[in-house]
Amino acid sequence: MKFCQNVKSRFNTGLFAVAVAIVVSLSSARSCEAAVTEFQGLRIEVQGEGRPVLMIPGLNSAAATWSETCAALQPQVQCHIVQLPGFAGQPAVQTEQFLPAMRDRLWAYLDAQHLQRPVVMGHSLGGALALMMAAQRPGDIDRLVIVDALPFIGGLRGPSVTPEQARQMAQGMRQQMLSIPPELWKDGAAQGARGMSRDAERTRQILDWIQTSDRLTSIQAMSELWGADLRPLLPTITAPVLVLAAWAAYEPMGSTMEGTRSLVAQQYAGLPRMTLMMSERGYHFLMWDDAPWLQAQVRSFLAPAQPPKPLP
Repeated sequence: MKFCQNVKSRFNTGLFAVAVAIVVSLSSARSCEAAVTEFQGLRIEVQGEGRPVLMIPGLNSAAATWSETCAALQPQVQCHIVQLPGFAGQPAVQTEQFLPAMRDRLWAYLDAQHLQRPVVMGHSLGGALALMMAAQRPGDIDRLVIVDALPFIGGLRGPSVTPEQARQMAQGMRQQMLSIPPELWKDGAAQGARGMSRDAERTRQILDWIQTSDRLTSIQAMSELWGADLRPLLPTITAPVLVLAAWAAYEPMGSTMEGTRSLVAQQYAGLPRMTLMMSERGYHFLMWDDAPWLQAQVRSFLAPAQPPKPLP
């Protein structure tokens, strides 16, 4: 597939930079006042009243990633916006496996707050966590919104890559990143920041958030994400899922929207109840680059079903 070839070619520019470019997340500097809860290393901002919506940002991202989306969904929802430990200045925590630990802590938070059948929204790495949560307890999530995330990122290296090969390559990537000196780490972050958003100011913020993230946590989470294959979990997810995917950043490399749609749809083929929508203009951060479109998609997806009209 042409898209896969284009993505594969980007690895020649540097493994670290491309890994960041696909999975790193950026935070918005704008946020509104919120009640803040500290829970098992997580920091949760609670905004609004109504239907509970858990919002999970991605790698190296701050909670404010979702602030504008939350504001646009008011007054119908109560946002619980997550700040993951180790990212964007939040203190790191010790875990053997970052992703499963965060999945379990997020469920523990929802249970402690007595939030039943929430909507869960995740961007990038946050999307992987949302899928893991829904697969672990299928009946306890009302709906899922996945923003520019894939269940098998290792598949971007080529259609013939197996899950075992992806795990091995992710381990090699982890060792390589651990050996990178600080100056090269910063250079890789700068390269990876390019093309993540159409907004130059937001793009510059990527570097700030990476620099305030815990490097070991970032490396651990990134390698787990690249080595994970969540596709076997998808058939167990019973909740309706809205997948919002980006394409425009790959257009200069010759990728088409239909080609990208085909790749994303193939990865999510195991979901029983999935709606896939493609942004025409947004880069990785669709909540900023194509904000009206994303907000409209989410509002429509969360709207209650209309009862059938009576016969005349």
